[in-house]
Amino acid sequence: MIQLKLVRPLLGALLSLCVAMPVATQAQSVAVTSIVEHPALDSIKDGVKAALEEAGFTEEKGLKWQFQTAQGNTAIAAQIARKFVGDRPDVIVAIATPSAQAVVAATRDIPVVYSAVTDPVAAQLVESFEPSGSNVTGVSDMLDLERQIELIRAVVPNAKTVGMVYNPGEANSAVVVKQMREMLPEYGMTLMEASAPRTVDVGAAARSLIGNVDVIYTNTDNNVVSAYEALVKVGNDAQIPLVASDPDSVKRGAVAALGVNYYDLGLQTGAMVIDILKGAEPGEMPSQLSEGLELHVNLQAATKQGVTLSNDLIDSAANVIR
Repeated sequence: MIQLKLVRPLLGALLSLCVAMPVATQAQSVAVTSIVEHPALDSIKDGVKAALEEAGFTEEKGLKWQFQTAQGNTAIAAQIARKFVGDRPDVIVAIATPSAQAVVAATRDIPVVYSAVTDPVAAQLVESFEPSGSNVTGVSDMLDLERQIELIRAVVPNAKTVGMVYNPGEANSAVVVKQMREMLPEYGMTLMEASAPRTVDVGAAARSLIGNVDVIYTNTDNNVVSAYEALVKVGNDAQIPLVASDPDSVKRGAVAALGVNYYDLGLQTGAMVIDILKGAEPGEMPSQLSEGLELHVNLQAATKQGVTLSNDLIDSAANVIR
């Protein structure tokens, strides 16, 4: 048995050693979820990870990174949200409105950074773009619809009826459709809607517009973007020009798009995540709008869909597919 007079010197030595030794930093963790995988949302995920790596948050240095997609299923989105909450990461990044809604409903204490949510107020993620006072902040990809309508008129100057295929169950899409319905008459146009609650419904919804619309406009509806090739087939076969708000859709067959660079949106989102990992409170961080828009045009698609783009429009594009 160690004598009492020896215990105190031992304890003193141990305490001195603990003070002298550096305290190990806790590994930090980021969990990312997306409602579906398609080029725009994948670019956000990649941008978030690139921002973290640039700031020194890498898996090699102990960052715990995980990603799960709901494959377009809101029930799976809710399951992923509950799983992430159980994992207790330092930050959850929720990409697109349905995933963000699922995560925000699942936790009130883990920091949540949403991304690519068109209207976070309508989606009931935050009360305004001011600091929320809660565990939620993020970046919106809300677009100026006046500029979107101007692009529609630039592609199809004589258009009278604009068609939109959308998922009425997706809050960001419902908001845009409502706004377009109200705004188009000011420009001498009307809106014709076609519902596509599931990805497999996109082609049939687009075909229902044939003969009734002069142009089809697509916002960042995740069902539609996931099945954009089905929309392109209808546009090419029926010679209905497609105008998008997602630049990646131009690569896939839209005539033109004025929209967000989603990789840059991921970098912007990642910067907010980094601030939180460094100690910032999400409730003290205002929600942000995406920074900068790019015009992309596809001359091959224009030919297939029966329109000729003006030189002014082509010259103003950041990217031209010839």
